[in-house]
Amino acid sequence: MRVGSFVLAAQYPGQGAGEALHRAVRSAEVADEAGLDTVWLAEHHFVPYGTCPSAVTLAALLLGRTRRVRVGTAVSVLPTVHPVALGEQAALLHVTSGGRFTLGVGRGGPWVDLEVFGAGLGAYERGFPEALDLLLRWLREPSVGASGERYAFREVPVVPRPADALTETPGPEVVVACTSPKSVRLAAERGLPMLLGMHVGDEEKAEMVALWGRHARESGRSPEEIAAAGHVSAGVCQLADSRSAAVETLLKAMPGWLKRGLEAHVTVDGRARAMRDPYAYTELLCGLHPVGTPRLAADRLAATAERTGISRFALLVEGSGDLDATEENLRRLGAEVLPELR
Repeated sequence: MRVGSFVLAAQYPGQGAGEALHRAVRSAEVADEAGLDTVWLAEHHFVPYGTCPSAVTLAALLLGRTRRVRVGTAVSVLPTVHPVALGEQAALLHVTSGGRFTLGVGRGGPWVDLEVFGAGLGAYERGFPEALDLLLRWLREPSVGASGERYAFREVPVVPRPADALTETPGPEVVVACTSPKSVRLAAERGLPMLLGMHVGDEEKAEMVALWGRHARESGRSPEEIAAAGHVSAGVCQLADSRSAAVETLLKAMPGWLKRGLEAHVTVDGRARAMRDPYAYTELLCGLHPVGTPRLAADRLAATAERTGISRFALLVEGSGDLDATEENLRRLGAEVLPELR
């Protein structure tokens, strides 16, 4: 089992973006020291829900600040960036970090980001498969050209090459955020592992893993490849000497952040959007994920792995909104929970 942290660089009420980003960087350093496997970095634009606008840029900094832990994006929003530009950045990080980089990509949402970056709503509604396939070609082939609906250019060499057949060096791992049967099928047909969100529980995640397996088999993927798929489950982890204390910590801090962060999202086309109740959502997360004593956390993670078949976790540990508390949470996760799982 591989356990990592999920870093949103969340801006809590009364904090500035600089404070949120400092906590994000420091938490990654502590995750490396505490023995976690991966640091996963979220990406958002124009909202205090998350203050990191470029997960791949922050990943570059953290790969330079750490020595052991893997660093992944969770996720780089593909519709708002050119796939070749992202592919070049991923290749650069993969080569220079000695293979410690994982590229997570997703479709994002129908946000004003699409207007600001000139992508348009079509990039979100129809363009994700074309962009993903172009990105994968860039990470796997020596030269690439395109003649698609959105991307068309003459063949050019891939420099630097992230995958080298002569030296049998693989390119960076690619993970796809999946929130619907359509995205599950897209990932399965390409043999890419899924990143599943923290808003869904074990039963729904198990169903998505099973659906991924069916589509993968129909696409000709081998049983060995399907069994080895490293899907990732996102969740929340808050540790304390009692479950009530851990829950109280999150209920005091997270609803204020969620309210400001979720309300700040603006749709590109004015479509109506449902808003979660921040307090009820925090309660839901506390019920779904390892929130409580280290023993409870280890049991909950083990149960999720058994129920879903998922063996990789990306856990939000900054739910308190406080740097010192986040560091303590990470150190306890490394010292008191990981040994129980390994």
